[in-house]
Amino acid sequence: SFSSFFDDFIRQCGGFAVIDGGLATELERLGADLNDPLWSAKCLIDSPHLIRGVHLDYLEAGANIIISASYQATLQGFQAKGFSIEESESLLRTSIKLACEARDMHYVRGSRNNIHHHQPVLVAGSVGSYGAYLADGSEYSGVYGDGIDLSYLKQFHRRRVQILAENGADLIAFETIPNKIEAQAYAEILKEETELKVPAWFTFNSSDGVHVVSGDSVKECARIADSCDNVVGVGINCTPPRYIHGLIQSIKAVTNKPILVYPNSGETYDPIRKEWETCSEGVDFVPYVEKWREAGATLIGGCCRTTPATIRAISDLLRN
Repeated sequence: SFSSFFDDFIRQCGGFAVIDGGLATELERLGADLNDPLWSAKCLIDSPHLIRGVHLDYLEAGANIIISASYQATLQGFQAKGFSIEESESLLRTSIKLACEARDMHYVRGSRNNIHHHQPVLVAGSVGSYGAYLADGSEYSGVYGDGIDLSYLKQFHRRRVQILAENGADLIAFETIPNKIEAQAYAEILKEETELKVPAWFTFNSSDGVHVVSGDSVKECARIADSCDNVVGVGINCTPPRYIHGLIQSIKAVTNKPILVYPNSGETYDPIRKEWETCSEGVDFVPYVEKWREAGATLIGGCCRTTPATIRAISDLLRN
């Protein structure tokens, strides 16, 4: 079953798995220009080698799961840029191929350096929300307007999910889910597409620690994920670190599935004032990882502005 596959994977990782960190930030650091509605998916077109390089950096830093550069890669978005449907599907396949190539290179390096016991690595195919395709910030508000109903969202996402699942993704990462209706759309696609042979995780984003960004309850959203057999993990991403501990507790109240968190960087905890403060860069929420693990998270990584240094620090902490 899907859940035993994922449980086995977590066990092989030592009971806790490390998710990679921010992709876009690293691509920009390497010189990519992401000022485009396609965001990091733009690199699938003009600099795929950079994507492969970032995946490899995260693997070398200790990540067990690397997430493909397909968050913003929608067939509709590519076609709006003038690509044919065939070219658009090919770019989606490329996102998985690059992650798989990075994994192969990582394994070769490990065997060359006589590292016999290497950790297992999964490639997660990223699916961003409808709001991510709109590229107007609505992925952070969860407000899509009247015409966008369940059947529209299912039709929008279905083919992309099929392509990622059929071309080497070990699981589908439905990320930064901003509202209940999109979670429902994903759950129905997974139930209807009986040919899909891969599990999925659902991660939501919150700006207040109680609701997803649309105002829907985090617990209600997590219940939708819990009710879907294909979903092997439920959690939070793209969220300020200050809310993670409470969100883990909320999710834990409604599911027994593994809980994953990969928050944004840019905050640091001041133990004297006992509050989170904005900071510019750096390995900032890592001291809190131990508390998240104790609260019940079994997969931990980073989202926006986190780097291989963040992931290395998380990996060192979880491995020791």
